Amino acid sequence: MSKFVVTPASQAQREAWVGGAIPEVERVRPGLWSVPVPIPVNPLRYVLVYVLELPGGVVIVDAGWNTDEAYDALVAGLGVAGYAITDVKGVLVTHIHPDHYGLAGRIRETSGAWIALHPADARLIRERYDDEVIDSLVDRERALLARCGVPPLTLDELAGASMMIRHVVSMAKPDRLVEDGDELGLPGWDLRAIWTPGHSPGHLCFVSPSRRLLFSGDHVLAKITPIVAVHPQSGPNPLADYLDALAAVRKLEVEEVLPAHEYRFLELAERVDHVLAHHDARLAEIEQVVGAQDGVTCWDVATRLSWSRPWETIPPFMRRAANNETLAHLAWLAAKGRVRREPGEPDLWRLP
Repeated sequence: MSKFVVTPASQAQREAWVGGAIPEVERVRPGLWSVPVPIPVNPLRYVLVYVLELPGGVVIVDAGWNTDEAYDALVAGLGVAGYAITDVKGVLVTHIHPDHYGLAGRIRETSGAWIALHPADARLIRERYDDEVIDSLVDRERALLARCGVPPLTLDELAGASMMIRHVVSMAKPDRLVEDGDELGLPGWDLRAIWTPGHSPGHLCFVSPSRRLLFSGDHVLAKITPIVAVHPQSGPNPLADYLDALAAVRKLEVEEVLPAHEYRFLELAERVDHVLAHHDARLAEIEQVVGAQDGVTCWDVATRLSWSRPWETIPPFMRRAANNETLAHLAWLAAKGRVRREPGEPDLWRLP
């Protein structure tokens, strides 16, 4: 696949990303700020929280992890922009992963801000983050991994891998549910929601047609591609949802993309085309691996694919993500009739 490099909208942000640093708070344009909030022990390093100025306060897009370091960084960043945490009137959450949703509850407790989510993600909150019921989600994950052919000795470790970050989320039910196409009604902002499922069932982007801006969350990033995986809370074919959602945002006439990680950039359509090409290449690679053996498990396929590092060096949490992302690609291929699943314990995959 040919290499495509987007043009950074902020050279300082790009240099910080490349240099392994956290960027400075930036005034993106009048009435809009970018505040990096650190993510503990994570290669992404930070989430970019966007601060939208309103009469009498601000609304933020995403919130960060629920750690004191993240909270202090958000408070300090708001201070650079001339605001206090008590000035936050609302939190637009792109999706419920901990680095976007984790701090929302703490912010609401402090400022009284409303929290907005898409209904598809709002429905997942209790099972994902409530201590009383989360064991059922782990059990469902274990069953899914077993059908994928994960070796018994690593099954429990992978099934519970995400529990290590459970503490960085303050479970908070949303005050507002935002559907596809909803106008947000923020004074001075013509912000409209776009439902972009795939990375999560209820992922949202937000577009401002007059300012030609797209707040893309994790849907479209400058360099990396988001994880799109089959898991107990996903739909049966999340990659199809994701590719359709990419096609939807590609048509937008924007001049700047404001993602939740890495750095802001300019070329939306070209970046979408590159991501689509990446998935085409991955689908072809998986199809080739399936064809090389008569009956192969999802786990075996995952171990034979090309990743950014050797399989042996990938930590358990990311191995689970790699397996479930492979499963999403297999599900897409099966829906197209390019591979077939033979149900069992574990399931086997073959060419038609």
